[in-house]
Amino acid sequence: MFLAIRELKHGKLRFSMIGLITVLIAWLVFILSGLGNDLSTLSAATFKNMNAHYVTFEEGSRASMSRSLLSESLVKELENQTNVTAASAMGATMGTVFKSASADKVKVDVALLGITPGSFLEPSVIEGKPLQADKPLEVIVNDTLKKKGFKIGDTLEIEGSLEKVKIVGFVTNETYNHLPAIFTTLDKWRSIQFAAPGSDKGIEKPVNAIMLQGENIDPEKLNKHFKNTETVTKAAAIQGMPGYKEENGTIMMMLAFLLAISAFVIGVFFYVLTLQKSNQFGILKAIGASNRFLGKAIVSQVFLLSSISIVVGILLTYGTALILPDEMPFSLDTKLVVVYALLLLVVSILSSLISVRKITKIDPLQAIGRME
Repeated sequence: MFLAIRELKHGKLRFSMIGLITVLIAWLVFILSGLGNDLSTLSAATFKNMNAHYVTFEEGSRASMSRSLLSESLVKELENQTNVTAASAMGATMGTVFKSASADKVKVDVALLGITPGSFLEPSVIEGKPLQADKPLEVIVNDTLKKKGFKIGDTLEIEGSLEKVKIVGFVTNETYNHLPAIFTTLDKWRSIQFAAPGSDKGIEKPVNAIMLQGENIDPEKLNKHFKNTETVTKAAAIQGMPGYKEENGTIMMMLAFLLAISAFVIGVFFYVLTLQKSNQFGILKAIGASNRFLGKAIVSQVFLLSSISIVVGILLTYGTALILPDEMPFSLDTKLVVVYALLLLVVSILSSLISVRKITKIDPLQAIGRME
């Protein structure tokens, strides 16, 4: 460590350039991490937040709400199954709403979600009051609609429908398919979704899926017991959200490339430096320095330089988050920041092993010019 620190002080400009590149790579990694984290949250926050363990879809729907249609009557039957502690139906559709009798008629795209009032699927309100079964015209909405000028007491019209609803409460962090969620009763949701004759396919009280509580539920057993159903874990249901898997796959691929680039850049820089210092290393070996001692010096240099660069990258990322506009999907997760910081550090240290291997092959006599 002593030798590593002395050399870092001696070659300030050289190592500062390497550190700057590492800072930029780390900064970009953490920025992408925040972007990917918030995009996945916007896509499936409602599914992630719901207190359920499994989801029952129509068979062949590939765990997608938009492709699934079941009867609400299955709820009672599912509740009677082994290890199922509770079941509740849910429906989802996309729509556009605007204030009734408003001069500007600002239209907002939303996700209309039908649930049973008082069930475990209903999110806690942060302002106003929750849904009530005997008041189907009332809805609770995500608080992001406040920024669009909506408030409690506003009457909303749904474009393409004669239905009207009234905002009675706000919830937070409830988005579905990147859209703010509006929660209503299942009956009201059905009147909106299946307004056209025959659109319910003749199913009595249709819903898109039924959420199940119970940690030890056997999905295969349920699938065999109920025809035309497909029960999956909540994690699989989240993966089935439109575009969720693709978005996360793209972000993860970019992060993987950045980590690979980081390893390549740091590895090449230190390898070149090792080649330039072959004579010095040869002299050190000639006077008794072991390969292990010199290898530790290289690894220590990379560890110190990478650690400082990663910390600076984290600080820059949190600073960037403060100035980003609210509309931009960006949310830093402390656990993810720590994970990616450790990954960057490990990748950097592993890349230095190329230089360490080169040191072990240096012949002291040849390095100091006594042999051809």
